[in-house]
Amino acid sequence: MSKVAVYPGGFDPITNGHLDIVRRASQMFDRVVVAVATSADKHPLFDIDERIDMAQKAVAGLRNVRVDRIDGLLVNYVRRKGATVIVRGLRAVSDFEFEFQLALMNRKLDSRIETIFLMTKDEYTFISSRLVKEISQLGGDVSGFVPRGVKHTLARKFGAARLR
Repeated sequence: MSKVAVYPGGFDPITNGHLDIVRRASQMFDRVVVAVATSADKHPLFDIDERIDMAQKAVAGLRNVRVDRIDGLLVNYVRRKGATVIVRGLRAVSDFEFEFQLALMNRKLDSRIETIFLMTKDEYTFISSRLVKEISQLGGDVSGFVPRGVKHTLARKFGAARLR
């Protein structure tokens, strides 16, 4: 029986920190599903199709990683995918309290699903999608923080916004 893990998130946009977690999870599990959440309440910069497209391009070289859309309750999605593990990334201690609360709630909803936390590598601890968007919007270089395709997508998005 193969071990399947789900790595959920908004990925608005996917960053090198996210990719670090995906790569490492792909070495631990037979299959990893990067589950892009609709996140309508967070007012994402990119719509769900754009975020899925960026994520698919970013993980294209990882043979056991797939990208999918997630709507609804995470534990229901995890069960539908035949997964038993939720992967969450931690950048700093400040992330832990929120993530721990989510993990406990998910365990209460389905005790068969485990959550594992992976610490990002030191060089990615300061990267967040929010900061990447802000830097890009202000004309800064984000090439060290995101995959090349994401950098170009950000430039197009903000370039078009500057023309309005």
